[in-house]
Amino acid sequence: MSLLAGDKLGPYEILAPVGAGGMGEVYQARDPRLGRDVAIKISQEKFSDRFEREAHAVAALNHPNICHLYDVGRNYLVMELVEGPTLAERIQQGAVPLEEVLAISKQIAEGLEAAHEKGIVHRDLKPGNIKLRPDGTVKLLDFGLAKVAEAVDAGPLPADSQTLTLEAATRVGTILGTAAYMPPEQALGKAADKRADIWSFGAVLYEMLSGRQAFEGESASEILAAVLKLDPDWSVLPPKTPAPIRRMIWRCLIKDRRQRLQAIGDARIVIEECLSGAPQETVEPVPKRSMALGIAAAVLAALAVVALTGWWHAATPPNRPLVRLDVDLGPEVTLPNLDGGERDVILSPDGARLVYVSGNPQRLYTRRLDQSKVTELAGTDSSYPLPFFSPDGEWVAFFTGNRTRLNKISVEGSAVVPLAEFNGNTVGGSWGVDDKIVVGGSDKGLLQVPAGGGVPTTVLEVAQGDSAYVLPQILPGGKAVLFWNYTPGRNTGGIEVFSFADRRRKTIVRDGANPEYLPSGHVIYTNKGTLFAIPFDVNRLEARGTAVPILDDVAYDTTYGGVDLDFAQNGTLVYRRGGATAVQQVTIQWMDSAGHKEPLLAKPGDYSNPRISPDGKRLALIEGTTGAYDVWVYDLQRDAMIRLTAAGDALHPVWSPDGRYVVFGETGKGIYWTRADGAGQPQPLTQSKIVQIPCSFTPDGRQLAYYNYSGKGQIWTLPLEAQDGQLKAGTPKHFLQSQFSDEYPAFSPDGHWLAYDSNASGKYEVYVQAFPPPASGQGGQWQVSNGGARGPVWSRNGRELIYRAGDQLMAVSYSVNGDSFVQEKPRVWIGKLGRVAWDQAADGKRIAVVTPVATEPPRPDHEVVILFNFFDELRRRVPAS
Repeated sequence: MSLLAGDKLGPYEILAPVGAGGMGEVYQARDPRLGRDVAIKISQEKFSDRFEREAHAVAALNHPNICHLYDVGRNYLVMELVEGPTLAERIQQGAVPLEEVLAISKQIAEGLEAAHEKGIVHRDLKPGNIKLRPDGTVKLLDFGLAKVAEAVDAGPLPADSQTLTLEAATRVGTILGTAAYMPPEQALGKAADKRADIWSFGAVLYEMLSGRQAFEGESASEILAAVLKLDPDWSVLPPKTPAPIRRMIWRCLIKDRRQRLQAIGDARIVIEECLSGAPQETVEPVPKRSMALGIAAAVLAALAVVALTGWWHAATPPNRPLVRLDVDLGPEVTLPNLDGGERDVILSPDGARLVYVSGNPQRLYTRRLDQSKVTELAGTDSSYPLPFFSPDGEWVAFFTGNRTRLNKISVEGSAVVPLAEFNGNTVGGSWGVDDKIVVGGSDKGLLQVPAGGGVPTTVLEVAQGDSAYVLPQILPGGKAVLFWNYTPGRNTGGIEVFSFADRRRKTIVRDGANPEYLPSGHVIYTNKGTLFAIPFDVNRLEARGTAVPILDDVAYDTTYGGVDLDFAQNGTLVYRRGGATAVQQVTIQWMDSAGHKEPLLAKPGDYSNPRISPDGKRLALIEGTTGAYDVWVYDLQRDAMIRLTAAGDALHPVWSPDGRYVVFGETGKGIYWTRADGAGQPQPLTQSKIVQIPCSFTPDGRQLAYYNYSGKGQIWTLPLEAQDGQLKAGTPKHFLQSQFSDEYPAFSPDGHWLAYDSNASGKYEVYVQAFPPPASGQGGQWQVSNGGARGPVWSRNGRELIYRAGDQLMAVSYSVNGDSFVQEKPRVWIGKLGRVAWDQAADGKRIAVVTPVATEPPRPDHEVVILFNFFDELRRRVPAS
């Protein structure tokens, strides 16, 4: 709600913007009724009844050292306008002289004392909330509004809460702004009382005298760790600091609040005695016994944080305590299901900002950890954004167009900037400090794009035998890239590193997924729901030592093995917890062109790739989960299942035209055949480490069309001959050699045409080519679809070609004119099919379709875990040396 000069807010006339506070925007305004200028703070939310009651209690405070609250609107507060700098601005000029410190601190103590007598606690006392008027008067701003703001959120924190949460941090004030002045009990989520103000008072007094904060760090997590575990450096206080003042500050900053100074009035008395001119000692050491109590309390507080993370394998605390935040992003957030292996929650390099995917359609949102405000990044609608940050954290790159286009957008929100178009899907990217982006391409290997945009160039082509290089990460120095050598059908693969200079590849881990190099000197990776860490020499590009399991509650996708996990350069880690995502049980049903369904295979299971036999009486399918896919045949008349393979990694069964055999692929091994009645053992037709996917027989059964998948699909044909109940294979022939990905070949019923899909146009479309191809190698090819299509199937009962376009099945009638393929206009055959596997029935009138079993809809997921000081824990548990 931005206002301009001259705008009205209730009876108040806006004069000028002043700035932004912890609750929202601040304006200078005029109250025409009383003829005075006021300050107005506007909240982003409407105030609750409880807020107004608390605000009226604060308004009852009438003290010269407290900024007066005049009025409460629907979502704004009207306060006394106080001229002059803040104490924070004064401290920026250097340490404050002792006499000035005493004068300021006396007035702070008097204001606190008056409020505490009314039962009101500030909860957010810091130099930025203290104003110094030109006449020397000190004014405490936002008094009690930390508690008021808490009333807006969700009620007080449980007194026995021990887990620091993002919600708790925002309730007590913006965490990055108040961490240095937050007492241990408040950092641990406990209810704050007047002793919290006494702690903050001591921290402010310490900072005025020394010119530096009592608890320092490069991030909120480091500051909170210091608050929980360390003592201030007492040696930085000026030597002339009176001993009673030194002792009083120390008593304010005792971590155990039961041993802390119990009343701010006692501090005021000490300050007044020093101001009276009574002779004082200038240096007095902190009592050893008392200091020991403070240190013990700090250690116990740190242990309390670590002990609560019972899922952590460590038994002793690290150098800096591990701090866990169980973060609820809010009920309006719906993180995507982990069904595609995407990373949907990421951290900025400095650890100060989250970007996450939410909504339907999915889009990107951003939130700073020191603010409750969430900003939608407009124009980022995408099915699979896979976002990643620029090195400076100012930009977010993301994918659109089913991951065929790369874009960027400012984290502050702006127009989307297109960067590159890809000929095929992509999986993940990394933005280097040299302003080059490396993208994982499932068809092309590793690709490189300038951060300003341009044409992608190939960095590393997919080698023969490999499938896809995904989720790359440019290593420090920009001389090498870490990536996941992904294998379809498995949820792991190989973790490798590629050197740009000498173009050498090294395998780091042979069985892992989702790699990340951390500045702690480790490579972390996952295997199912467990996170492992292994020391890594980034100069030699070598793993050192043994991998150690670190976390065992990371949510992962059972199909692709992907996880939501990211880190920041300051040692912060974010991930989604929960273990394996549930496998959706399905049945197989008949479905006609009107969308009517009836049971085919009613028993629920983990089925995929249904294929109807030529006589329509049996159904071949794949059943199982990742790493254990087997071929089964279901007899429709007997309602019986026959298992054809055991403990394999099978894919894509195909019936021979006579129905005697089933051919299928075996990941990393080649193509096999087996008898459809279950007699005998599967036998190889080809041997290949490249994934080979069989698709279609010629009507006479003498040719099998399949495609190799090694980064991109390439169509081959395999001569076959049946001898003595055995299938014998000849020499494979490369049918269609192209620079594109050509997949899912299908022979026509007469065997004279081969349909397939290809991304030659920049997106997958269905094409038809004569078979065998013309001797000249030219011509004889027709594009059938327009607008995106996959998986062509020839109709069994007529001259039609069927393919999927989005969620629909389209049918194209055709005829043959000499050696030309003549097609008619496509029409919708079955609408609203969804993205599920299917096959046409023998009569051509309906299809067998995989149908998810109706279950309760999954609960919206809007929770993540943030671990601070994660690098310290790694160094302790897995020494990089």
